[in-house]
Amino acid sequence: MTPEPNRADLGKDPARVSGMFDQVAAGYDRTNTVLSLGNDRFWRVATTRAVAPRPGQRILDLAAGTATSSAALARSGADVVAADFSPGMLAEGKRRHGGIANLSFVQADATDLPFSAGEFDTVTMSFGLRNVIDPKKALRELRRVTKPGGRIVVCEFSHPPSAAFQGLYRFYNDRILPFVARTVSSNTEAYDYLNESIRAWPDQPTLAAWMRDAGWSQVEYRNLSMGIVALHRGTNPS
Repeated sequence: MTPEPNRADLGKDPARVSGMFDQVAAGYDRTNTVLSLGNDRFWRVATTRAVAPRPGQRILDLAAGTATSSAALARSGADVVAADFSPGMLAEGKRRHGGIANLSFVQADATDLPFSAGEFDTVTMSFGLRNVIDPKKALRELRRVTKPGGRIVVCEFSHPPSAAFQGLYRFYNDRILPFVARTVSSNTEAYDYLNESIRAWPDQPTLAAWMRDAGWSQVEYRNLSMGIVALHRGTNPS
């Protein structure tokens, strides 16, 4: 019997969000590529370049999902931890990338990370902060586990600054994305939540302010794909 689709909402109950991602794990990457019109690959490359992984570094990839981004980071020779609170996502990641020696997998809650203070040279989170019940607490936790002088890179959906493009983007999300999701995804309701969570998420300057409030310094961001996505960076003060 096919399980009932699990749909999260803007309450972001961890169990519901985790269950939703468990159900879409197998086809997650393929669906994202289709719905983003292939832009997800560009965003992943931009994030990897911003992280700038090097051999000898220890890197936390939080909300790693199927560990596609983690595997890209690990190819540099860095020691990479792929962490996610969805066991289904982690299982799919291990199936695909479990043979990479310098890549490990840990189930983790972003608001209560199972790592020691100052354990990582760099922490990164792609398209996951938006799904956390308390993103400000997650930003503080990420700083806690980062070494003094270490860096954070957050890649997340955002808001195009152009009003004209914002209208086009909203039309795509409201009218086109649901139709495509019904065609390619096993859980179309998960992508209804995706649309809702993007609309409710703060803009680029607000997220930058949250990062500063969490103690990160030298915070800056740049837009990708005309602001559909923004890449935020910061440093843990020495």
